[in-house]
Formats: sequence, C-alpha cells, structure tokens
Amino acid sequence: MNSSIKTIIMMLFLAAILQSCNQDPTLQSFYVDSELEPGFTSLDVPISLLKIDETLLDEEQKEAYESVDKLSLIAFVAEDGNTEEMNVEYAKVKTILDNPKYEELMRGGNSTDGKFIVKCIGDGDNVDEFILLGNSNEAGFAVVRVLGDDMNFAKIMKLASVLDEGNIEESQLKEITKFFQ
Repeated sequence: MNSSIKTIIMMLFLAAILQSCNQDPTLQSFYVDSELEPGFTSLDVPISLLKIDETLLDEEQKEAYESVDKLSLIAFVAEDGNTEEMNVEYAKVKTILDNPKYEELMRGGNSTDGKFIVKCIGDGDNVDEFILLGNSNEAGFAVVRVLGDDMNFAKIMKLASVLDEGNIEESQLKEITKFFQ
C-alpha cells in the first residue's frame, strides 16, 4: 500500500474516533449505564405482553397498537438518604431531553404531586419514539420509552384510553405497576 492510502485510512480512523468521543449522551446510553446501578430498576415490555384484545379496538387504536414494538422503563426509586443522587440522575435525564431532537408534546402536573413531560423523536405520523419523564420528590422519577415505527401521538393517546378503561387484564400490568408502588 502506498503512503497516501495509508494516510487516508488513518485520517478516516481518527475522524471516526473523534466523532464517537464527541457524541452527547443519549437515553439509550443512560439506560445501559444506569440499569444495574443502586436505586434504579428497569423493565422492557414487548407490547404483545399486554395482550390487548384487538377485537375491542377501533381502527385508529388498532393502528396505534400495531405501531408500538415495546415499552422500556427505567426508574430511580426515592429512599431515605438518596435524594442527592436522585437529583443528580434526574438532571442527567433532563439534560439529555433538552437536546433539540426531542420535540416536546405535552407537560403537566404540579410541584406537590409530581410533574411529567412527553417528548418524541419524529413528527406527525412518523414518530419512532415517545418519551414520558415523570418525577415526584417522594417516589423518584421514571423514564418510559415507547418504541415503534411510524407511531402517531393522537392515535397512541386513543390507545392509552383502552388501558384506562381496563380492557386488559390487571395481572398483565402487575410487572409494570409494581415499580410505581
């Protein structure tokens, strides 16, 4: 190999290394770095685990259900003595979600009961990820990622109403809800 080809290969290699070093943290890296740390609990749930009776869904709800692949949750549980650590970890998540690639869709709550924010990656009918960040000084905080393909916020909200109406068995949600008790 001549020296100019070697030089080009080395420059490409260095560029790749520098690019990977300069990347901002992502929710995925936060999940991976935190899931086994003290205070954290995590859970990945394929949407099929919820076993929603599709015959009870209208067309938009069915489209929403079929567009979701899985729910991924990571939560930091507040306990006596870990408030400072919780605040540090919560600040990390908020910093990640301040990235402009996460579009804010909704926020709510209050300082007494807790606050939440919903963000997404994508727009309109082409959303690949919804993110729900909720926090409470007493309970801790949780990040739920709804992962799928070509999801639509309005349709997902209609699907959420099916969950609220209790059209799925309570036992199917025990694994998810036990993290919030």
